[in-house]
Amino acid sequence: MENEQATGLLKKAYDKLKASDTDSACSLMEQALDIDYENEEIKHALKCVHWWLEHTRRIDEIKSPYEKGAFLISLLKQYYVFLGQFSQIYEQCQYAVRYFVYSKALFFFEGLLNTPANQHDPGLLLLAGRCYKGIGNYDSALSYLEQAARIKRDDAQTLAEVADINALLAETKTAKTLFREAFFIDSSKIDVRSLESALIQKLRDRVAELGYKDEELCEWIPVYGYLWGVFSVKRELKQMEAGRLKQSIFSLEAEYGSNPARQKILKPRLLNHYFWLIDYFESNHEDTSLIEETLLKIKVTDPDIYNMYTG
Repeated sequence: MENEQATGLLKKAYDKLKASDTDSACSLMEQALDIDYENEEIKHALKCVHWWLEHTRRIDEIKSPYEKGAFLISLLKQYYVFLGQFSQIYEQCQYAVRYFVYSKALFFFEGLLNTPANQHDPGLLLLAGRCYKGIGNYDSALSYLEQAARIKRDDAQTLAEVADINALLAETKTAKTLFREAFFIDSSKIDVRSLESALIQKLRDRVAELGYKDEELCEWIPVYGYLWGVFSVKRELKQMEAGRLKQSIFSLEAEYGSNPARQKILKPRLLNHYFWLIDYFESNHEDTSLIEETLLKIKVTDPDIYNMYTG
């Protein structure tokens, strides 16, 4: 009976947190812990709420609504580092936390979005889209994210967010195409922890299981995404794009050979470029010797990846 009472209080606490009432959420969690002091989820939830209370104290000192909202979202990266200390993560708690962060940030952004001068600001549109995604309003999220992507067509993070919302809306083919594009543009610019769809989360977790993390993890995601068939939807490169791809490969090869300290990051990036180049050769029915030459480069760069690619 006591456990049921504590569970009920915790549920109310999560509702208060989603409503941005952190003080009440904290109070209810403390009451729940008094009843069931061995409940690990309650202890976990209290630590998480206290973290946010501590780190958002200075928000009233920030004058600009835009900066207030951006500050809240920027804290998520630090928060994910904080979560790394826990052996178990309680999803119901994390859902409530994300809802709290995104709904509170959206409160600051919504007033700005009504001003014509701000309606073409890609940074604001991106943040608003992420907030709507975070609270589960996928249609509004798609609208804002697509607007941001039209303005910043070569921005990897924006494109990845558009891909993510398409995946959440079960537009899988579009999502796979856009994810592959985004990670090709610049994997290092993508915050993979901000992406919520199962499609990308499962891929991220599988690559992380191989021992990669941080920047290396981001660079290997498109390589294994291609090899495992997640990034399976391809698009045909225009001739000008192919020219830029070849030039980029030339630069990467030169840096890879001359900068051993950077090879851990450059290797997956180079491999992904080779994959795109072979796709281009195949789609344009180029001389097979060009494909064989690129395959040899993959083999020299990483024999295991070569075996996976050709197998």
